[in-house]
Amino acid sequence: MRQYLDFEKPVAELEAKIEELRQMASPGELNIADEVARLSSKADSQLRSIYAKLSPWQKTQVARHAERPKALSVIKALIEDFIPLAGDRAFADDAAIVGGMGKFRGQPVLVIGTEKGTDTETRIKHNFGMAKPEGYRKAKRLMELAGRFNLPILTFVDTSGAFPGIEAEARGQAEAIARGIEACLSAPVPLVATIIGEGGSGGAIALAAGNSVLMYEHAIYSVISPEGCASILWRDSAQAPVAAEAMRITAQDLKKLGLIDEIVPEPLGGAHRDPEAALNNLGDAVEKALKPLLGATPEALKAKRRDKFLAMGKLSL
Repeated sequence: MRQYLDFEKPVAELEAKIEELRQMASPGELNIADEVARLSSKADSQLRSIYAKLSPWQKTQVARHAERPKALSVIKALIEDFIPLAGDRAFADDAAIVGGMGKFRGQPVLVIGTEKGTDTETRIKHNFGMAKPEGYRKAKRLMELAGRFNLPILTFVDTSGAFPGIEAEARGQAEAIARGIEACLSAPVPLVATIIGEGGSGGAIALAAGNSVLMYEHAIYSVISPEGCASILWRDSAQAPVAAEAMRITAQDLKKLGLIDEIVPEPLGGAHRDPEAALNNLGDAVEKALKPLLGATPEALKAKRRDKFLAMGKLSL
């Protein structure tokens, strides 16, 4: 059964009516196809109207939708012959970070993603996508492995942020994130990063300092969650919608600011309504971003990344 967001209530009511009519229909009874078609057209029109003017807070809800494609879904759809690799070779394997080798449309690649999970059991297993230091050290290890084997790196980010627990801090969370960013910037191979859901804080940028940074149309990317920002500034997490508006967290705002390179279109109603179409769009966008990078030298790739991120925030006087 489809899960609807609060602002999708008008669509939910129409689609419930459509389903009710379909359940009522049976051979020999009044043909209700015309009424179903009319209601379907009205529901599509409502959905189009709603999604044409989503607020940043509404986009945040879409980015967090439980049925939205997660990193493992992306890997399953886009990567052939995937071989998972585990562990940081120092402490443990962090299930919040998944990665391994495979082929993307015939091109050997190394893939890394943050996985939130899709139900209670997998969300607990993957710690809701919140990585600990060993997760970022695993990502660093895999990036270095990609460099040794000359494999382009594809990352798929979906995390509210790094795990904030005491044990993570005790094992060097900040240092691990910093080393992850350093590994991104120093990789001698192409790195294409995509924010597929939430891109939260350093936990996201540790995997996203790439030559090309893509974002799904309704994804978000920010230094802190809207709730976290509201709790700090207003001491009230209920002010999250106001914070989301002020923080410029949407793909559209970030593209204007030059912080990302491309926006990946989503099907009408978000990626969760048509995951297959959303994943096809993502594959096309990643291929388009990766192709120009494949012939570049390691020096050119690293210089491009360095210049890209050093230019962020500069003012023209």
